[in-house]
This record gives sequence, C-alpha cells and structure tokens, in this order.
Amino acid sequence: MIDANQIKTIAESFLAEGSGFLVDVRVSEGNSISILLDDDEGTSIEKCMALSRHLESSLDRDVEDFSLDVSSPGLDQPLRLHRQYLKNIGRLVQVKVTDAGKVEGKMIKASEEEITLVVREKRRIEGRKAKAWIEEEQTFPLNGLDWTKVQVSFKRD
Repeated sequence: MIDANQIKTIAESFLAEGSGFLVDVRVSEGNSISILLDDDEGTSIEKCMALSRHLESSLDRDVEDFSLDVSSPGLDQPLRLHRQYLKNIGRLVQVKVTDAGKVEGKMIKASEEEITLVVREKRRIEGRKAKAWIEEEQTFPLNGLDWTKVQVSFKRD
C-alpha cells in the first residue's frame, strides 16, 4: 500500500514555492489517494491538475497501481488548518460551539488558539418597543468548537 506520508512529502515539495497548501491526504484500500488542496490566492482547477500531474509523474504505476483525486475543500467542509482561518478573515462563517448552538458572524481575527466574530442580532433595547440590530464581537476558543464553516452570501455589503 502506498504511504500517505510519502504522498504528503511529494506534494508539499511541489507546493513549497507557491501559495498552495495541503489540507488533507488520505490513502485508502486499493491505493485510492485523495488529496484536499487549498490556496491562499484561491484554489483553481489548474492548480489541482498541476499537483495531480506532478504526483502521477512521481509515482510508478508498474510498482503499485493507484487512483488519484486532487480537489479543493468544498463549501460543506469545515476549516481545518490555521492557514484556512487566516485566508477567510473578513468572510461570513458559522461555528458550532461544543455542547451549545451555532453562531454566525463575520470573522475578523484568527489566531492559533481562538477566532473572533462580529455577530449581528436583533435585541430589545430598554425604552424602545421594537428590537434593533446590535453588533458585538465574540471570541471563541478553537478547542471549544466542533467546526467552523464558511457561509455563502449573495448579499452586497
């Protein structure tokens, strides 16, 4: 069976000079290789194809046959790496707080330990009948989150 660490080493050496980075490398039964590739400048099909071609040329099918899938993380995939959090600062995200609910807001800060969102919600203000929109910063430790997902918004700000 092909070793996932070998694939990771080959891919990382190929990506070292650019803005692309590995999110995940998996090798399952039958040498089915699955790679998630992200990029600080946006992942394109051309970048996925270039990595795929490089891996194809670096591995010998005569020694061990394999299938290869190189793709970008889909919108349904949670953020996994600090670099992904940094890339998505300024975007709308949804977080699932462990043993609590979901919170949605604009991510404005991301460190190795925590993220900060600007959360907008309607609240009743004392002395007023109608609720008003209130924005506040909320900080969440990453080890207290089950996941963080980027939200697609078609609104213009």
